[in-house]
Amino acid sequence: MFFVYLKDMKTIISRNKLRKRRHKRVRGKVTGTAEKPRLSVFFSLRFVYAQLINDEKSQILVQANSKETTKKKGEKTKSTRVIAAEIGKLIAERSMKIGIKEVVFDRGGYSYHGKVKALAEAARAAGLKF
Repeated sequence: MFFVYLKDMKTIISRNKLRKRRHKRVRGKVTGTAEKPRLSVFFSLRFVYAQLINDEKSQILVQANSKETTKKKGEKTKSTRVIAAEIGKLIAERSMKIGIKEVVFDRGGYSYHGKVKALAEAARAAGLKF
């Protein structure tokens, strides 16, 4: 497990706590509306989740996760970056069905690199505007 030691080497903060701290900072600046909802991203160790959220009503408009694209027997496992790109494309298609073309991107405290970037670029390629 990865830990970060602060100042006196007695305080230990986990990577997830640091991510949550960054996420709070991002959420202070990013809010979603009915016209321009927030595209929120979360990565667990096994799955990728994405949601379009209207923060004014605290309502989830569209969601997609990698549980829906489970692998079939005999199929090779995909990298997490490829799975994230599939989820980005899927959430963009679902948002187009309900008439949403513009969103605000909430990277969830993760750096814009790897899986997050793949999901965002796939959503853009499928027609969403950030």
